[in-house]
Amino acid sequence: MLDADNLFLQKTDELFQCGQFCAVFINPCIFHTGLFVLQPSKMVFNDMIHEIEIGRENQDGADQGFIGGHFPDLLDRPMFHPTLNGTQLQGSYRLPLGYQMDASYYYLKLHWSVPCGPNSVITFPGAPWLKPWYWWSWPVLPLGIQWHEQRRLTVGYGAEMIAVLIQSIFYLGIIAVTRLARPNLSKLCYRHDDSKSALLLRTGLKLIAIWSILAAYTVPFFVIPCTVHPLVGWSLYLLGSFSLSCITVNAFLLPMLPVLVPWVGILGALLVMAYPWYNDGVVRAMAVFTYAFCASPALWMALVKIKCSLHVSLEREGFLPKISESTAPAGSNKLY
Repeated sequence: MLDADNLFLQKTDELFQCGQFCAVFINPCIFHTGLFVLQPSKMVFNDMIHEIEIGRENQDGADQGFIGGHFPDLLDRPMFHPTLNGTQLQGSYRLPLGYQMDASYYYLKLHWSVPCGPNSVITFPGAPWLKPWYWWSWPVLPLGIQWHEQRRLTVGYGAEMIAVLIQSIFYLGIIAVTRLARPNLSKLCYRHDDSKSALLLRTGLKLIAIWSILAAYTVPFFVIPCTVHPLVGWSLYLLGSFSLSCITVNAFLLPMLPVLVPWVGILGALLVMAYPWYNDGVVRAMAVFTYAFCASPALWMALVKIKCSLHVSLEREGFLPKISESTAPAGSNKLY
């Protein structure tokens, strides 16, 4: 029996020599049900059905607690060692940790150190939204790239690439249109209007501008196919967020650089996490923390710059239409 989040590094045919039940103890006291060997047995099946009918207590309410409660003495069983002649063993056995290497063990040292048993299978327990088949799981979790390498060599990505191609063309079209339609700020007039209706309109437009920037960095994330290769997924995300940011820049006459500071920050974070030559996971975590600490002031300054730019751009005659038929104030002047 296998969970979907198992990554096989080599063949495990020797497990067919195991007895009636074999499993790995990732937890020192409770075996893990992500991979176990179970010989079909009508007696075992009937016993499990009976336990469900009588409502026997389950430690965690899931398969882990139920199966663990049905084989409570596995911890006292001998370790499984495959026979040289391929003879089928009898009874229950503990499997070496190499058959269920928890990915979290890798992240501490950034290499495997499992001397007991063959290093055959990696398992990815943890948050469901960080499973290795999702494109955003790498480089947050470095082992995700191994999962996608196995998929590339077997199933491939043909099913998702059509959607990726369509989105790429769409984003490139947006970039081309926004570059051609960039307004000429030198031809816009500055007009100050302190009327209540104008102030309300400016406030509403400022909120729309801020939400537009946030949408530019969130919408592409949710429309990318979830299981594409991480390199394709992140590239498409950066392309999409850049193109939607261009729309916001054009619509609200904002400077390009402050709006793209989060874009540059995300790209930098990906490069810091993907750097392959860290000594261990602690050094990697400290590098990511240091980068986030150093990038925070730049993000804050960009936000302040955007706020100031919005204040100026919303008072340009070419952007904010006249609310009433009153003439422009005498203090209006041309910006060149």
